[in-house]
Amino acid sequence: MQQDKQPEYGPVVFRDRSAGYAFLTRSTATSDRTIEWDDGNTYPVIDVEISSESHPFYTGKARTVDTEGRIARFERRFGEQGSSEG
Repeated sequence: MQQDKQPEYGPVVFRDRSAGYAFLTRSTATSDRTIEWDDGNTYPVIDVEISSESHPFYTGKARTVDTEGRIARFERRFGEQGSSEG
């Protein structure tokens, strides 16, 4: 990286909309959108899809996935082929 072209490093709010969670940190990431923080100052805000508040690994809460429907659909399509080979 060139010496004269360092990115600006400043306060940014990252917001996880699915969990209703936001945190203020410092980053080189930028955004045109802003948010008023608890301290009364306005900071750039970046929306993220997932954070430690909504990720199943960190929360310990697994999300329910409809695997029964997928298994039943697989058995309908391929179940008879597998049983006639034996």
